[in-house]
Amino acid sequence: MSDLVPHAGPDLKTLFGLFPPTDDPPAYQLVPAESVPEPYRGLLVHNHHMTVTVEAFYGDLVDVRVVERRRTADDYARKILLALRRTGQIVQFGIMRIWFQYCSEEVRKEIVAEATPLGRILIEHGILRRIEPTTYLKTTPSPAMMKWFGLAEPTTTYGRLAIIHCNRQPAVELLEIVAPVPLDYQPP
Repeated sequence: MSDLVPHAGPDLKTLFGLFPPTDDPPAYQLVPAESVPEPYRGLLVHNHHMTVTVEAFYGDLVDVRVVERRRTADDYARKILLALRRTGQIVQFGIMRIWFQYCSEEVRKEIVAEATPLGRILIEHGILRRIEPTTYLKTTPSPAMMKWFGLAEPTTTYGRLAIIHCNRQPAVELLEIVAPVPLDYQPP
């Protein structure tokens, strides 16, 4: 079975479409999980929260920076950056949309407060969750992403689309694109 066809789940154009005008999506192509090279494979091809994964890879906690948000009665979406706490280096761009019906009022309030990465909130509240990557992407960052990632020129990187099931319900749609990792980078 080919992983080049996205599974049922979020798609990049729909998630970017939550924030018109949609002039900043990256160029991308779908790739099978086995074609994602290291260190991106270790960062993306798993069923764990990206918050935990990038913190382990970089040896530092991450903070969330909200670039843009959208809220309706039923859902909340945001474009975010994850930044290393010690240096402020941006290590991930993402878009998430959470359906409010699948989370408690307490969790909802903490998410819209925009002070804590989503993964950390779900873990700290002990929510039964399952992360389901649906598609892997080989991307060339958009001009906005290049600025956030501190790139002087387009550099290939990778990302994924995923669903987080909370208490067995498809509660969160995600796009997660990691910053390009320098060839000589040695994780701590």
